Amino acid sequence: MGRILLGVIIGILLIPVLGYSWFKFGHPPVAVTDPPLPFERIVTHIPLNARIDSEMIHNAPIAADESNLVAGAQIYHEQCASCHGHPGKPSSFGQYMFPSAPQLWQKHRNGVVGVSDDPPGETYWKVENGIRLTGMPSYNKVLNQTQMWQVTVLLANADKPLPAAAQDILNGTQAAATPAPAAKAK
Repeated sequence: MGRILLGVIIGILLIPVLGYSWFKFGHPPVAVTDPPLPFERIVTHIPLNARIDSEMIHNAPIAADESNLVAGAQIYHEQCASCHGHPGKPSSFGQYMFPSAPQLWQKHRNGVVGVSDDPPGETYWKVENGIRLTGMPSYNKVLNQTQMWQVTVLLANADKPLPAAAQDILNGTQAAATPAPAAKAK
């Protein structure tokens, strides 16, 4: 009985020491080019999806009208396009991030353009809060709520024809106006 108890105690102590040693002296996958840990995607996606589902706003408080889509295109061009690309022009480095930044103007395997099939509240939650360990920053200190909804509404409509002014901004054929710094909406 004593040997079993000693074995259990050593096992309980040995596992954390070995884990620490692996992190300290081993080669855990910390580089973007390293393969993910087993179950890494499951361990990160399940709680992320649960949190978004419990906190997302279900009805966008702004309309998908021309002024909001144009404003959303300006914000997207300035804040998002470097990682997520423009229509017909993917980001030069977004695909090399881990996980890779989704190209929000390209059709995916299922034929959906970007996140246009996601509920707008889900996209808004990601813009507002960011996603830890992905490179997606939180914009709640950079943009006000209206601006975050404007870019959200733009992305929700990425699979539909956009107003010419919004399309021109996204295509780079019209210079995006530099908006005044926005005050944080409450």
